[in-house]
Amino acid sequence: MSDASKSSKTPDNGAARRQTMLDRIRTGVNDGTPMKKRRDAVALRLGGNQQPHLIPERAMQDAAGLKALFTQHLVGQTATVLDVATAAEIPKTIAGYLRGHNLAPRLRMGSDDRLQQLPWDTEPTLTCERGHARPDDAVSLSHAVSGVAETGTLVMASGSDNPVTLNYLPETHIVVVRAADIAGNYEAAFDHVRGLLGRGTMPRTLNFISGPSRTADIGGRLVVGAHGPRRLCVIIVAS
Repeated sequence: MSDASKSSKTPDNGAARRQTMLDRIRTGVNDGTPMKKRRDAVALRLGGNQQPHLIPERAMQDAAGLKALFTQHLVGQTATVLDVATAAEIPKTIAGYLRGHNLAPRLRMGSDDRLQQLPWDTEPTLTCERGHARPDDAVSLSHAVSGVAETGTLVMASGSDNPVTLNYLPETHIVVVRAADIAGNYEAAFDHVRGLLGRGTMPRTLNFISGPSRTADIGGRLVVGAHGPRRLCVIIVAS
């Protein structure tokens, strides 16, 4: 008998093993709920009509309370939080922050229109370069799409307007977020992002930043800047 004949009569053991594995999984997760009910529950959840999860009481505050909680958590993680009344004050605020930390007046940012349109000419000593972060960039500037008051977390949407490399490569990261974009909890933040960007048009990644980079994985010793910026400055714009 030829090898071809043998192979044609050999059972597909791979398919059989796969089916056995799937049957075991179905048996393990089967709680007696009818399949139709399961499918209806999935359709309801995908449709966005599901009941909200349990929300911590601290995340259920008015706008002023959420901003205060957001700031409290960030400061507790050694971030610097600066308040400005309008976006026009951002260049001056950044220049002052850099001087206060003895940093060169040079930063890297993406193509975000909200940042491009700021009155940078009011700070002629400040150099703004465009594009993704490079190894020699010491300071980066990004705009957050949302914030989470519950944990003091910035929600960063990837894209050419705010390249992901700006979040991690430079030692100092400055992030602008509007007070109106601060949500109470993660569920509300996701809803806010969908509302801003449109359902079905989420970015490739959402990065969550809750303070400067730090780790104590090795020997229990706290190391700052191990996987990202050593400094995080958050500028909250009131309007």
